Order: sequence, then C-alpha cells, then structure tokens
Amino acid sequence: MTVIKINAITVPKEAGDELAHRFAKRAGAVDGQEGFEGFELLKPTDEREQWLVVTRWRDEESFQAWLNSPAFGHGHRSESERSGGEAPKPVSSHSELWNYEVADLAQD
Repeated sequence: MTVIKINAITVPKEAGDELAHRFAKRAGAVDGQEGFEGFELLKPTDEREQWLVVTRWRDEESFQAWLNSPAFGHGHRSESERSGGEAPKPVSSHSELWNYEVADLAQD
C-alpha cells in the first residue's frame, strides 16, 4: 500500500524563496530510489509558515531504505558541503514528519 510522508517545515515568510531554491537544486535526487512514487513541495498561500514536502512511497520499507541510504545523506547536504565547503544557514526553524497512507474507501 502506498505510504505518504509529509515533512512539515516551518519557514519564515522572508526565507520561503530560499527554501524553494534549495529544493530546486536537488530536484530529481530521489527519483531513482526503489519504491519512490512522487514528490511535491507545497508552498502556503495563506498566513501559515509551514511548507509541506510530500513524498509517496510504495511501502514503508522503501521509505526506510531510502532514509538509511547514502543517497539520503548526500541529497540533504548542500552543494557547498558536497564540494568541501561550509553548510549554509538553515532557513527553517522547525520540522516534523507526518505519516499517512491512502484510506481504503471500498464498501463491503
């Protein structure tokens, strides 16, 4: 069953463009991971400061395999860090991972 992982990231309004820019630089990094089904970065359109990183996975095992893979660590390092430089200042003040699955609406 497809599982959905949502990383709710609190980002001050003035830092939202930088967050989007950083994700754009990593676009496609997870695409080849076994069991990966999709990615969306959701930008708030109201007064909220929570951006949502929504990923879909074939199953929990696929997500955990990616989470524990070298690709995860590499993908979460900045371009500067990957070339031996310093990490940029974080743009978020908080994040939390939400876990969902698609509800079975089949009627008996």
